[in-house]
Amino acid sequence: MNPAAAFGTREDPHAQARWARQQPLLLHSLSCFREIFELIYAHRVISTVVEVGAESGQMSTLYAELGATSVYCVDPAPNQTLRTAVAGNDALHLVERPSPDVLPELPPADLYVLDGDHNYATVRPELTWVLEHAPDAVIVLHDLLWPWSRRDLYYEPSRLTSEDRHPSSPDGPTIWHDELTPAGFVGLGAFTCSEEAGGERNGVLTAVEDALAAAGADWWLVLVPAIFGLGVVVRDEGGFHPLLEALRPYTDSRLLAMLENNRLALYTRVLQLQYEAVAHAADADALANTIAAQRHELDRLTEQAGLAQRQQAEIVRLNKENEQLKKAIAERPAGAIDLLKSLSARRRR
Repeated sequence: MNPAAAFGTREDPHAQARWARQQPLLLHSLSCFREIFELIYAHRVISTVVEVGAESGQMSTLYAELGATSVYCVDPAPNQTLRTAVAGNDALHLVERPSPDVLPELPPADLYVLDGDHNYATVRPELTWVLEHAPDAVIVLHDLLWPWSRRDLYYEPSRLTSEDRHPSSPDGPTIWHDELTPAGFVGLGAFTCSEEAGGERNGVLTAVEDALAAAGADWWLVLVPAIFGLGVVVRDEGGFHPLLEALRPYTDSRLLAMLENNRLALYTRVLQLQYEAVAHAADADALANTIAAQRHELDRLTEQAGLAQRQQAEIVRLNKENEQLKKAIAERPAGAIDLLKSLSARRRR
């Protein structure tokens, strides 16, 4: 890293801010761990890579860039970005089938990257197969820390049977309390997560721990406590392990762990504020609709009141005319009145 380019100079004091603006609000991609993969390649000969969960193909391209001659991108539902990346690089091979079923059909790899479905029922058999059939490989797993360390995530629609799933919810976890909330990490239809965290057969880290325990004491797991947690699994070589020593500044970093916890706290607070803002906007819309309806009713009542006033004025006018007619009749001579009565009586006969 060039400090001047990354953090700025007296002549260019805004370089760091520009760099920050280029990053997504939530760092989540394995591409953030490039220097970790550079260390892996520096300590192991990596010719073949099997990547479970290729997403956009950005990491697939990186594996080839670092020196792999064959990268198998396992993704049962690839997007067009991944297809384009594979089509443009002869080292990349797209495998459109789900793991772990497809793993036995692929060539043995020097590096396995498991970053597909983040649930116990998927990760446990994936890792178990690699431990049994590729004991000399380096295995990298993502999302070993919160929120999916001890809680299953299920992409929807899920291929898992009901026996392999915990009761799930569309609500999501948050740092600020232990219960799920619609203001947490939610999938918005793309995924759900188990209603409860912890216990058996629940979460990515639990799956890794159980697979390693079943495989025996011949394996090491180290964790980089950043960007949802990156795990590196290697075979125990009986003492000093150069790769693990090279990774130690990352895996033993209390500073990284503190920064990750703070990042998650801040981001889930942002999610809560976004949820509240949407709720307030919905309330404001509902209030505006209520005001509009009440204004319409007020206009209707005002119109009715105006009509009633006009009718009342007409009644007053007619009553006044009636009184005037009565007065005019009362003031006529008696003979004229008798004559009118006589004529009226004749007409009735």
